[in-house]
Amino acid sequence: MRDNLFQAAAVSFVAVGDSFTEGLNDTEGLLSTAGSAGYRGWADRLAGLLAAEYPGLRYANLAVRGKLLRQIVADQVPVAAAMSPGLVSIAGGGNDILRPGADPDTLAELFDAAVARLQAAGGRVLLFTGFDPVGFPVLRLLRGRIAAYNMHLRAIADARDCYLVDLWSMRFLRDPGAWSPDRIHLSAESHRRVALRAAEVLGVPVAEDWRVPQAGVSEISRAVWLAARREDARWAKEYLAPWISRRLHGTSSGDGLSAKRPVLEAVTSPVAT
Repeated sequence: MRDNLFQAAAVSFVAVGDSFTEGLNDTEGLLSTAGSAGYRGWADRLAGLLAAEYPGLRYANLAVRGKLLRQIVADQVPVAAAMSPGLVSIAGGGNDILRPGADPDTLAELFDAAVARLQAAGGRVLLFTGFDPVGFPVLRLLRGRIAAYNMHLRAIADARDCYLVDLWSMRFLRDPGAWSPDRIHLSAESHRRVALRAAEVLGVPVAEDWRVPQAGVSEISRAVWLAARREDARWAKEYLAPWISRRLHGTSSGDGLSAKRPVLEAVTSPVAT
């Protein structure tokens, strides 16, 4: 698959999406390139792996935290298509799913149209399913809606011959230890593993295995359970309440922010994941 990844297209990679692709909350070893700032994330890490295999790779990351799928499609997809990248990743819809009344069928129609436009630009497309929230007391209420949306994403990937990273099947993501304290964004280690999984899907050789078990799953006891409930209360105050407030006021964490890497630039100093 490696020989066919970029085909006759330019050796370039563009990432579009929301906070997952922007890289929240991964601040470990930020990619050493002119346009990178703030957070690293799986996409920057994948760009480093690609650049090690394909010297001269150029990379842009248009993702902005908090964006709904319609905003990604309207604001980022046309810009990405205009760059005619050899590879483009698109991940979105998670912020929509978190809102009451979100319809996976409608989201899938919008997503499919976006994939079609990106493919028309001549490159290959990389998709991601949503993760399984079974281990999270609040988010697991949305499990059925996420699963339905995932089925659509798998069907789109199959029908349009896209690369697909199935986050739902990455069992370590069910462990709260794989996530940041806000329980919405990945830890640096999880971003690293997602990059390794994406490289595997793309057929890019890597020296590490994302499946290696993570330490951190502790034995359940009453003390652990009570500590977890206290943590639930703290999380609700520090992260859930502000999120609800933004929804009520019609604002987003991405308001006023721009893409961290808006143009294609050479990955001048690829770093290990």
